[in-house]
Amino acid sequence: MKVLVAEDNPNSRQLVRDILESIGYEPVLAVDGPSALAKAQSSLPDLIILDVNMPGMSGFEVCAIIKADEKLAHIPVMMLTAQTDVESRVTGLGLGADDYLAKPFSPRELAARIDARLRTKQQTDDLRKTKEMVRQTFERFVSPSVVEKLLQDPSHVKLGGQLQEVTVLFSDLEGFTSISEHTEPEKLLGILNQYHALVVSIILEHGGTVDKFIGDAVMALYNTPLNQVDHALRAVRTALHIQRELPLFYERFEPQYRMKVNFGIHTGSAVVGNVGTQQIMEYTAVGDTVNLAARLQDQSRGGQILLSDATYQQLSGQIQTTAIGRQTVKGREEAVMVYEALQDST
Repeated sequence: MKVLVAEDNPNSRQLVRDILESIGYEPVLAVDGPSALAKAQSSLPDLIILDVNMPGMSGFEVCAIIKADEKLAHIPVMMLTAQTDVESRVTGLGLGADDYLAKPFSPRELAARIDARLRTKQQTDDLRKTKEMVRQTFERFVSPSVVEKLLQDPSHVKLGGQLQEVTVLFSDLEGFTSISEHTEPEKLLGILNQYHALVVSIILEHGGTVDKFIGDAVMALYNTPLNQVDHALRAVRTALHIQRELPLFYERFEPQYRMKVNFGIHTGSAVVGNVGTQQIMEYTAVGDTVNLAARLQDQSRGGQILLSDATYQQLSGQIQTTAIGRQTVKGREEAVMVYEALQDST
């Protein structure tokens, strides 16, 4: 780790340099205020130690400029000076200095304070990186309010794969393939994007995470990245909400483009986390739970919202449903119990 030392006295500068090297840090030396600022900007050190009285620009002036610079503001600053009066300390700390040590100083104390500041910076840098990873991972797929909650305590987010219960929702446009055969590509894409915009906005409104787009289908997850005790109910209410919005939504389209939206929803365990490579990565869920939700959506017709028994059992009577019965779905030897969601009971 690099430590910038701005000190015009050669003996003091050498002493601090020796201390830094003895505890394993790389010193970057400056002899006055302007050179200290230039080296801070060019080398981006992990810690800056400033004398106050220096030629060209005082340590206070350098500190003020550093703390006002977005690229440098996160670097901790330690004032190391013979100005020991309370007013000078207040001035330095008020300008954003993180520590203030008076000359003459104990080499052991200086070494201890440098270690403490660099440990704190490392923790801050780690937190900043975690927050940036959280933001990059989720800001495209969840509502801004969810992102802000995640950033408040990123430690709650496990970005590696983990097995957990989720509710998976698949939506798909009925008849889209046949319509695409008779529609200009530009017009078709515009229509598809409008449907996706409607579906995604309602998914986010109910706290869902948009997992991916698969042609005209949308996959969404509930109960991740934030825990939701009512995740199954949220997913079903998402589908019902989309159904309610469709009549008004259809008014913008010619009759042949007023497609039904079919749904499949299942609740169960899935491995959730980042999948891909260092260059291309997405937050998703994998496993049989995802597959069954997709199969239910495949079987829905005319705007049906088909639910698995596992999802139905979590609704606690809050959704009016009708039992479809046991259905055979692709990839499963045993038939599964299927329900259709009709409307919200509340």
